Parts: sequence; C-alpha cells; structure tokens
Amino acid sequence: MQLSYFERQAFYRDGFLQVPGVVPRVMADAALKAINHSIGQGMPAEEMPKIRAQSFCRELQGDPVIADLFNRTPAFALAESLIGEGHIEPVYGAQIALRFPVKADPPTPPIPHLDGMYTPTNGVPEGTIQNFTMLVGVLLSDLRETYSGNFTVWPGTHHQYEQHFRERTPQSLLNGMPPISLPEPKQIIGNAGDIVLVHYQLAHSAAPNVSPHVRYAVFFRLTHVNHAAQKWEAMKDIWLEYAGMQEIAAQEGSRPL
Repeated sequence: MQLSYFERQAFYRDGFLQVPGVVPRVMADAALKAINHSIGQGMPAEEMPKIRAQSFCRELQGDPVIADLFNRTPAFALAESLIGEGHIEPVYGAQIALRFPVKADPPTPPIPHLDGMYTPTNGVPEGTIQNFTMLVGVLLSDLRETYSGNFTVWPGTHHQYEQHFRERTPQSLLNGMPPISLPEPKQIIGNAGDIVLVHYQLAHSAAPNVSPHVRYAVFFRLTHVNHAAQKWEAMKDIWLEYAGMQEIAAQEGSRPL
C-alpha cells in the first residue's frame, strides 16, 4: 500500500495526513480490550503524572496486541512510502495514550508542543532533545466531536520550525517552544482504525476531553535508520529523512534534486 501523489502533496503542505480504516476493527478492539483489562487492575495514584506523560499500561507497550497495530497492518507500508523502504528502525512498541474526561467546560484551548523536549515527568533527560522522524497515531475509539481528547495539529508549522531552526539552530529548542505565529489548530475527527501520519516537527497536542467518554489511542515514534548521525540536520532540512517526499520537495523548491 502506497500513498498517492496527492496525499503526499497534502503531507508536504500540512505536515500530517489522516488515513481512514487502516487498522482492522478486530485488531483495534483487541488492543482496546487489553488496555481496559489493564486499567481495570488499578493504577497507583502517585504515578499518574508520569503515566499520563509517558504511557498508560506500560506492560502492554511492546505486546503484539499493541505493536502489531503498526507492524502487521498497512500502516507500516504507508509510513515507508514517506520515509523510504527499509529506512525505518524496527518498531517494538508504542505509547498508549488515554484522555479521561475533565470537568472543565467550556474547555481551554490545547497548547502546542514538539515531542522530545524535557519535562519533569516525561522521561526525556534534561538538556537533551530526543527528536525522531515521524509520529504515527492509531485511533482506538471513535471521535465524533471536538474537545473529546482529540489529537490536535497546527497545519504547516513544520515549515515554520524548519526556518526557525535554520536561523537559530536546532539546539535553540532547549530554550522552549519557538515563538512563531501559529495557524488555527485542527482537532482530528475519526473512527477507530484510522491512522494519522505526522511529521516530527509539526506542532501538536491533545485537546481537553469534556465528552463523557475516554479517548483511546496509541502513538508510534518512527526513527530513520541514519537518524543518530543526522538528528540536528534533520531539524533544518525536514525532508532529509523522507525518501518518498524528495520529488515533491524539489518541485516545491525546498530541496534540490
């Protein structure tokens, strides 16, 4: 399975692409069952800040019921159509990301971030940037309305951050999120089994959940096989690790052929 030229154009422009129905419902339901069984055993209240920031159900992160949502579905081929065949480091697990209902209504707007920045609870070592190549989100529950814990993106900001890091260096991210002018955010509406392919450098977040339902999703963080040697350069050249995007990037004038 490959993304079309027009889908790759949209990924170039927006920095993300939602693809419906990629994960079979039976696999999404199996993952949902395993997660609900796990949280039914209880969660230590004192660990909840780290659990929210890192992952729920940590014993399931590398279990096939979770890892196979990417490794054994068309999600893998779709990701390769952007990054390149054989260019993705092996994927052994995912972040299990749940958003429980909150009482605040009306909700506050989501706050954008880039992954890999240090916080006291997320496990990223202080003084480092743990960037990667692409984020792949898999919806495990239907999302019919906004402010239901929706994965949220700020389309096009990957281009803005690229320019910022060219001018200020990628290491400037250690000082906090760059002060760019943000476009209107988009909250992802969809169904269980949909996936969202997201460039690492796209501003994103999760909207508050004022619905009566828990939002269930898992997120895979993909790394190019050469990422360790070019992690800083990839923040100044956002298509460096995307073999499937080279032609479009060249046509748009952002990279030479």
